[in-house]
Amino acid sequence: MAQKPSIPKGTRDFSPVEMAKRNYIFDTIKSVFLLYGFQQIETPAMENLSTLMGKYGEEGDKLLFKILNSGDFLKSAPDDLLASKDYIHLITKVSEKGLRYDLTVPFARYVVQHRNDLQMPFKRYQIQPVWRADRPQRGRYREFYQCDADVVGSDSLFNEVELVSMIDEVFKRFGINVVIKLNNRKVLSGIAEMIGAPEKIVDITVAIDKIDKIGLDNVNAELLEKGLSQEAIETLRPLLTLSGTNEEKFATLEKLLASSQVGMKGVEELRFVLEHASALNLKSEVEVDVSLARGLNYYTGTIVEVKAIDVEMGSISGGGRYDNLTGVFGMDGLSGVGVSFGADRIFDVLNSLDLYPSGTVASTKVIFINFGDREAGACLRLMSQLRENGISCELYPEPSKMKKQMNYANAKGIPFVAMVGESELESGTISIKNMSSGEQGNYTIDEALTMLK
Repeated sequence: MAQKPSIPKGTRDFSPVEMAKRNYIFDTIKSVFLLYGFQQIETPAMENLSTLMGKYGEEGDKLLFKILNSGDFLKSAPDDLLASKDYIHLITKVSEKGLRYDLTVPFARYVVQHRNDLQMPFKRYQIQPVWRADRPQRGRYREFYQCDADVVGSDSLFNEVELVSMIDEVFKRFGINVVIKLNNRKVLSGIAEMIGAPEKIVDITVAIDKIDKIGLDNVNAELLEKGLSQEAIETLRPLLTLSGTNEEKFATLEKLLASSQVGMKGVEELRFVLEHASALNLKSEVEVDVSLARGLNYYTGTIVEVKAIDVEMGSISGGGRYDNLTGVFGMDGLSGVGVSFGADRIFDVLNSLDLYPSGTVASTKVIFINFGDREAGACLRLMSQLRENGISCELYPEPSKMKKQMNYANAKGIPFVAMVGESELESGTISIKNMSSGEQGNYTIDEALTMLK
């Protein structure tokens, strides 16, 4: 019995219609990246595990897809590790490579490896797939695309302001109403100091990053499990549910963090970014959110997260500043800040809200009806002229019944149908039907070019 075809959970096939929509997303984001002066690079799908491990925290390491070494991958595995099933230590013996978890760590590796060829500050964008061994659910996939833009080699907070502006421009073009949430890792460090647990900053950020998913009570339970005292958790609670205007939040933070130098520095940086972004007349709402942590270990300053307002969905974009990421690759002192757009979640949001522009899915603008060999030959010559002028067209390959050919045009969403029969051959014209309006007329090739453009 033949095996039933399937794909791994958390991955998807995309039809031509879906790919047309996805390309609209990629092209829109790419056009904004270019508008803001970013240049494109690409990195391999797989990286050395030594590049990836330890960059995303303990939970991130668990979600890395590891690739078994070629050939007899067990030949270097000690018998005692195999017998004890000690997979944590065994993995380094049987796997040297892994699929990239995000685009930022490979980018940091790229910067260090090619530093002599780069002009600083270096502004790069990258649109490629990433892989995470996560539990698949709506809006969360094991294989998905990220669209990243980063600036390295500059400490200026104006980079953060530009990124906020760029985020706003992307979602304005998509027609998606979003809220851009801002926080600062230094604020979180100040809060950890204030509750007497500065050494628990990673545990705190990993836990509070889950507030939207598991709720405050479960976050508190996790913090208790990680060793925070009940008193520290109670002190933390009002900060994680901070409400009011951005100015009111700043006032509260400045009061609570007055004794923390690092905390006040974070508030100062937050205020700078927010004030300059607010002066740009952005369409999107920009909100200070102290519970925003994005539990990745490498963020050191500004943290950004974007959520759609009109549809229930997780973060559809996010990023932040990482002052020390390239240090692990031997290049200290290089600051960077970046943002990543989740193309797959944006795809789901645009589908939910039906926000694709008309004509997005139509790859062919004109289809020529096939009446037979003589007529089809004439159509091919006319199609060459259309294509030279940038008009996409195709010829139905067989001289099938008219109904079948018209059904094909409808199914593909082709907006114009062209017919060259005996009378058109004699008059040197093309009969063109607008499939939306139903209007039909005869045109010379020059008139057809003008009309179709």
